[in-house]
Amino acid sequence: MRKIKVYQVDSFTKEKFKGNPAGVVTNAEILTEKEMQAIAKELNNSETAFILPPDSNDHEVRIRFFTPTVEVPSCGHATIAAHYVRAVENNFENRNYNHKIGIGVLPIEIQKSNEDYKIIITQGKPVFQSEITGENRKTLLSALGLFESDVDSRAPIQIVDTGHSKVMIVIKERKTLNLLCPNFITLKELSKTIGCNGYYVFTFDSDEKEILIHGRMFAPAIGINEDPVTGNANGPAGAYIAKYNLTEINTSHFHFKAKQGEAINRTGNVEVYVDIEKGNPVKVKIGGEAVICFKTEIEI
Repeated sequence: MRKIKVYQVDSFTKEKFKGNPAGVVTNAEILTEKEMQAIAKELNNSETAFILPPDSNDHEVRIRFFTPTVEVPSCGHATIAAHYVRAVENNFENRNYNHKIGIGVLPIEIQKSNEDYKIIITQGKPVFQSEITGENRKTLLSALGLFESDVDSRAPIQIVDTGHSKVMIVIKERKTLNLLCPNFITLKELSKTIGCNGYYVFTFDSDEKEILIHGRMFAPAIGINEDPVTGNANGPAGAYIAKYNLTEINTSHFHFKAKQGEAINRTGNVEVYVDIEKGNPVKVKIGGEAVICFKTEIEI
């Protein structure tokens, strides 16, 4: 009989039952890949993080991420959750180290304040992929219930990747954002055509001084109709905003906060940091807080 240590963590929030829930298994080295997938399906979070020992000397810890149906190479909120649990379990002070995930070895920053933690993670190098045009654009807007007049004309609809690609769709009004009722079957089929599983719809229509954008993210192709708060959407969004100068950016270091999850009552905030060189985004980090909802053991 093996005992699996499991946490349920809400990321990008300090309020339980808000933000984005993730499972965290801290002793995953005793599991097979098939068992990891089964546990992720049982927990039924959008992602579950499985913490593993390092397999080389260039990182301190490895993490694998599973949705209820597939393994994915990276996941922002589950990364926040996993390193928050590690910080709490080990009573870390301020600490920097590397972790290894599906996209490679990347830095982690643990910031301790008032006996609690904020986690800052470096994402992969921003990659700007295909623009969504022609019939695919028409299909996408129709599936989202949007008209061309709803879309911000300053920015193309485009796939952007900092580790797990998302389609960026900028719209004009937050009211429109919150009323979206997508056709998930069509979005799932479109994902096969365009080679991207996630759709991040966001707007600059904000009445909160500290919040630059509000967003929603849909990924039915990987079993997630709507993700509450998505690090792997807001990170690419930061690079995208910088590339197309969608807001005033006066320095080589661009920092903002994004709010997500309002429409489904799982609100959370993501901090986004973008390094810019010669007008181009070259490095993206995201940061967030977390709260542990519960921990338990599973005997298998």
